[in-house]
Amino acid sequence: MTGTQTAPAAADRPVRDPDPDRNAAYWARIDAIAAAAPPLTDIQRARLRGIFQQANRQEAAA
Repeated sequence: MTGTQTAPAAADRPVRDPDPDRNAAYWARIDAIAAAAPPLTDIQRARLRGIFQQANRQEAAA
């Protein structure tokens, strides 16, 4: 599971601030932080995948 991830479109993101300019600035900061982060290792991806799959199973059992 390698490759580059792209940021979601603005319409796909939750609104964090009712002011559109501040909301856009918030998501621009998030994009910059994510772009500066090193890529995940295969072990990190596997752990995250396991965490999310476990959460889905717990929700389904509830």
